[in-house]
Amino acid sequence: MLENWKNQIIWITGMLLVLFLAACGSGSDSEENAEESSDSSMNIGEEVDYTITGIEPGAGITVTTEKAIEEYENLNGWEVEQSSTAAMVTELEKAMNNEEPIVVTGWNPHWMFTKFDNLKYLEDPQGVYGEVEQIKSLARTGLEEEKPNAYKLIDQFNWSVEDMEGIMYESSDTGEDIAAVAKQWVEDNPDKVAEWTDGVEDVDGVAVELVSTPWDSERASANVVAEALEQKGFNVTITPVDVAVMFEAIANGDGDATLAAWMPQTHADFYESFVDDFVDLGENLDGAKIGLAVPEYMEDINSIEDLEAK
Repeated sequence: MLENWKNQIIWITGMLLVLFLAACGSGSDSEENAEESSDSSMNIGEEVDYTITGIEPGAGITVTTEKAIEEYENLNGWEVEQSSTAAMVTELEKAMNNEEPIVVTGWNPHWMFTKFDNLKYLEDPQGVYGEVEQIKSLARTGLEEEKPNAYKLIDQFNWSVEDMEGIMYESSDTGEDIAAVAKQWVEDNPDKVAEWTDGVEDVDGVAVELVSTPWDSERASANVVAEALEQKGFNVTITPVDVAVMFEAIANGDGDATLAAWMPQTHADFYESFVDDFVDLGENLDGAKIGLAVPEYMEDINSIEDLEAK
């Protein structure tokens, strides 16, 4: 009898020891998992080499992102990788295909938000990137008097974010040049074009120069307006330049008009520098936006302030 009690005590003691060791091991694993989870959310900066993948130097969003790095203390040590829009989108697509972290400069209208529907803007608590933007049309001083019908059509030009992004996405998806896609868009949207050309008289080869930036969004607007103008008999030239030159060209009268002034934030510095030397025709598109964007699978990164300093 006594022997049986001893055996039971030994068995119970052994089971308690096994349970204790298992509990210790489980706790250790939980701590390790928690630490790994914490590391995955805290080392985003290190994983992307403290780099924001951007576009061309001098672009409005590039300039604003450089300001953001100065304004946000947690972006200390970060830098903007300046290349081209195509290179940025290539890096974005590669990262998203592999579900890897990436931070990019984003803006609407742009077809990447159509192609990548799981892309999200980061909150901007300090308002560096501003709120919703408008794209404005600007004309050189004297255009209304010298070329009233061109002035009238450009003044009446207005369309939507969806219109612009549709042209950009189709061009990207099919490989067809934006000019050709824009021409087809004008043919497919006679009602909208009729609003732009309302009261515009036909002319015979009057020259008009539209000055724009070389990005797809602005190429889309410049080409649809060029096509509408040419249908009224104008001879249109589109001159792509960087942002600073675009504003200077309109202010100096070297170009007739531009459809590519992003306000009130993106191109504010350029606008204010020449505001007395051009005619502001008002918005041609409302609902534009710029900011930093990341894929939605980066669930712990929802604000610029979630990006840690180097």
